[in-house]
Amino acid sequence: MTSDERVRAWRPDVPGVGEVLHAHFTEHAYPAHTHDLWTVLLVDTGGVSYELERRPLDAPAGSVTLLPPHVPHDGRAVSPTGFDKRVIYLDERWLPLGLTGAAVAGPTLDDGELVRSVAALHGALARPGDELEAETRLAMVSERMVAHLDRSAGVPRDGREPGLARRVRDLLDRDLVEAPTLESLADDLDTHATHLVRAFGREYGLPPHRYVTGRRVDRARGLLLDGMPAAEVATTVGFHDQAHLIRHFRRTLGVTPGAYVRSAA
Repeated sequence: MTSDERVRAWRPDVPGVGEVLHAHFTEHAYPAHTHDLWTVLLVDTGGVSYELERRPLDAPAGSVTLLPPHVPHDGRAVSPTGFDKRVIYLDERWLPLGLTGAAVAGPTLDDGELVRSVAALHGALARPGDELEAETRLAMVSERMVAHLDRSAGVPRDGREPGLARRVRDLLDRDLVEAPTLESLADDLDTHATHLVRAFGREYGLPPHRYVTGRRVDRARGLLLDGMPAAEVATTVGFHDQAHLIRHFRRTLGVTPGAYVRSAA
C-alpha cells in the first residue's frame, strides 16, 4: 500500500453490522474476492470500476452500491486520482439473501436521498455512544434499500399504533442508561425494527434514539444544577463520556453544560 492509501476500519456495537471501513485508494486494486456479508458501498469521490460475476460495472461518486454475499467482485480506481469510499458490511437481518439476484442485476441504486441517509448513518456509526441512533438510521436505510431491490416489498402501514409506541417508550424509560437496542425491542414486541421506528415516530414525532437522548439531557440538567461534575453526570445519565454529553446538550439546549450551570449562578 502506497503512502496515498489510507484505511480506517472498526466494528461498532450495532446488531447486524460486521464492520465499517473508510478508505482512500489510488493504486490499490482489489483482486476478485467474496464476502460473507452484504457490502454497502458509498463512493464519496472519484469512482470505482469493478466486475460482478464477470460483468464490468462502475460505482460513480455520490452513489450507493450493494454487493451481495458470496458473489465474486473486484475493484479499482477509474482515474489516477483514486477514490474515497465508505463501506458498511451487513448481515441478512438487514438485507435478506433472497434479494441477491436483484442486487447482481442492478447493484448501484440511483437515489440521492439514500446517499444522504447512508452518509448520515456513517456519521452515527463513527460516534461512540450513538449506537441507538446508528441502529435507527440503519433500519430506515435498510427499508429503502430493500424497496429498491424488491419492488413488491410491503408498504408500511400509515395507521397510528399508540399501543406499540407506548410499549416501546415504556421499555426505553425502564433503563435510559443502558438503553435496549432496536433489535431487542423488536424481538420483545414481536415486530420488525423498521416498523417499530415508524410507529414510535408517528405517535411521538421523533425516533427512539432522539427520545432517549432528550430524556438523558433532561436528567443531566437536574444533576448539573445539583452540583454534580459534568464528567460524572455524563456516565450517570447514559452518555459515553463528557464530550458525548456536551455535544448532545449543546444540540438540545444551545449551550454547553458549563454555560448552563453558570447561568443558574
